[in-house]
Amino acid sequence: MTERTSTLPGRLTERMSGAVSQVAAAGALIVIFVALSVVAPSFLSLDNLFNLASQTSVNAVMAVGVTLVIITAGIDLSVGSVAALSGVIGVMLMAQYGFNPLVGIVGGIAVGALAGLVNGLLVSVVGLPPFIATLGMLSVGRGLVLIVTGAVAVFGAPASFRLLGQGVIGAVPIPVLLIVLVAVLGHLVLTRTRLGRYAYVMGSNMEAARLSGVPVRKYTTAVYVLSGALAGLGGMIAASRINSGQPNFGEGLELDVIAAVVIGGASLFGGRGTVLGSLIGAFLVAVIRNGAVQLNIGTFYQNVLIGVIIWLAVWWDHYQRRKLGADAG
Repeated sequence: MTERTSTLPGRLTERMSGAVSQVAAAGALIVIFVALSVVAPSFLSLDNLFNLASQTSVNAVMAVGVTLVIITAGIDLSVGSVAALSGVIGVMLMAQYGFNPLVGIVGGIAVGALAGLVNGLLVSVVGLPPFIATLGMLSVGRGLVLIVTGAVAVFGAPASFRLLGQGVIGAVPIPVLLIVLVAVLGHLVLTRTRLGRYAYVMGSNMEAARLSGVPVRKYTTAVYVLSGALAGLGGMIAASRINSGQPNFGEGLELDVIAAVVIGGASLFGGRGTVLGSLIGAFLVAVIRNGAVQLNIGTFYQNVLIGVIIWLAVWWDHYQRRKLGADAG
């Protein structure tokens, strides 16, 4: 009883640290949004806000999957290339093989899930570090995209495919509805299922989880499959926005997705993270990118800024963990 009780302050402090990170990210999002509304009047135009929502949907959907992985103390560096491969294959199913858009979308998601399965097996069964396993998939996925397309964009998908990334229901863009749907399902997975509970346990202490009887291999594989599937969905949304499969899509996208998750309070050391925090991070990154375009700030400078934000977020997490360890000691 004493041992269990003594861990409660530490757990509370860790949760508070994650909450503080989320509040800070939300505050930064509000401040930047208001500032851009003042200095860039076109930022609040309906066309730009619709474009911002569509852009955010890709990163936000993928961030939910990466959140699951990072909670287990893993990493998925392959989401950008997996999204590109999924988008290309999905469009090819429609354009070259005559399948309807629904089959093409499901096919693209299945390609992402398959890539995630390979990542999960490499980590859980083969024993490769997540960094190495997913770095390899990043290269494999990008290579396969170029092989199947000949480095040429794939066109010819039916016009109805555009609805996924450009359609609206009432006044609400379908991509925004997809964000809500994926976020709700992701939250339920983390808070109401065995997979979510075990993900936090494995991220906090993998060996303790194994000794406690958690089927670590099964659930580690599962989180990578989900990450891959959501990367596939993100790739299909992106392909729908331009009604084509682009082999160069997603280059460097993993940077924005991981940044969103870390900015939102998830810990790269595992055991902490929420869907809400990752969504806040995704919107923050998207607003920064979009605002930079409105202010004619080049992509190179945007990448520098996002990199610095990642440094600060990881430093904050490391600082909080050291402080927590000192308090526990």
